[in-house]
Amino acid sequence: MKMAIIPARGGSKRIPKKNIKPFAGKPIIAYSIEVAQKSGLFDRVIVSTDSDEIADVSLQSGAEVPFRRPAELADDHSGTNAVMKHAIQWAGRQGQRPSYVCCIYPTAPLLRTTDIVSGFEKLSSSDKQFSFSVTEFPFPILRSVRLKESDTIEAIWPEHVPKRSQDLEPAFHDAGQFYWGRPEAFLNEVMLFSTQSIAVVLPTFRVMDIDTPDDWQRAELMYLALKGTGNID
Repeated sequence: MKMAIIPARGGSKRIPKKNIKPFAGKPIIAYSIEVAQKSGLFDRVIVSTDSDEIADVSLQSGAEVPFRRPAELADDHSGTNAVMKHAIQWAGRQGQRPSYVCCIYPTAPLLRTTDIVSGFEKLSSSDKQFSFSVTEFPFPILRSVRLKESDTIEAIWPEHVPKRSQDLEPAFHDAGQFYWGRPEAFLNEVMLFSTQSIAVVLPTFRVMDIDTPDDWQRAELMYLALKGTGNID
């Protein structure tokens, strides 16, 4: 059995009701629910939330909300792995032992079904514990600088300043969209950023953190542009 878990707590501050705020015509969480369903991979698509309002929207969008997340896992300091452990343990108490679990963030409207499928195929054909989405930094981080007193600049890696950008090693970061894992990896808190993980590389134009109203507006514009060119589900 394969299970998708979408962690969506209430109480977001920078963007009120962020997880159910309308995005290009429908609640943003609906995109994550739909991409999980369209992938055809999951036996269950479950939203983990502490909010009745989020639960109602999730149910209307076709997900299951079979439990409420406890308050101690729904504050600003609650980590994703703890939320995933709670959901997996809940499933175990119901007599269900998923073979693979995928955490899909509720604010990932640029995610495609092919990304989810690629992540599963990479994990299931390997001996790794996780597969998750990454994307390349838009500028070589080895050319990074730090600002010191009076806004003076200092190179963090001065040995790389004379090098051409194309000669520098590319660097990648977590795209913040999905995390496939073996249940034991979540339960045993295996380190995600390690050789136990395999990457699914996404293009930079389909990766955007949505943390502020400005981010939200730019993400909507990007989504509509990609939708118009057929580059999004």
